[in-house]
Amino acid sequence: MAALKPEDCDLLIFQAIRDKDLEAAVALYEDNATFIIDSGEAVVGQAAIRETLRGWMDLEEPTFTSELTTFLNAEQDLALLRGSWSAIARDPQGNPLKVEGKNVEVVRRQPDGTWKFVIDNPRGAD
Repeated sequence: MAALKPEDCDLLIFQAIRDKDLEAAVALYEDNATFIIDSGEAVVGQAAIRETLRGWMDLEEPTFTSELTTFLNAEQDLALLRGSWSAIARDPQGNPLKVEGKNVEVVRRQPDGTWKFVIDNPRGAD
């Protein structure tokens, strides 16, 4: 799974969670990317992001919706994504669960032309 445009990063992470593919989700982040967890704390690097995303893989039948606006810099190699998202799923015990947020993300074009997260703050615009 490769993000061919900035907004693909969000679509592909949702797909990886639906597929319970933790490694595909982590691969969408640069090696030293920053992920902001609900407490506001920053976790840095793919290993820490892997642990942060692990809980999402336990969701049963997740359905995601999102709306994004993308802003590109003049060189077209850095993008700011801002939007809203929601997820409806079941937790491991089968209980209904709904989470939502207003996200802010920075993604960068890689040398191969694909895009990866540099900063991911799922609730940064709440």
